[in-house]
Amino acid sequence: MSRRRRSVMSEQLKYELAKDLGFYDTVQKEGWGGIRAKDAGNMIKRAIQLAEQSAQGSSNPNRQ
Repeated sequence: MSRRRRSVMSEQLKYELAKDLGFYDTVQKEGWGGIRAKDAGNMIKRAIQLAEQSAQGSSNPNRQ
């Protein structure tokens, strides 16, 4: 039985991360299945960092 999971990250964010991390060309040529596990892990790690930064920024009431 095949279940397809809903993506947590938007497609736009995934493509931006792929560009930033240097494997966008691979995604364009081979799709997401063509990236290395290490690249996928780095993409998740970077997305978590961005989310943490965003959460810290929005929870600071003195932010200007």
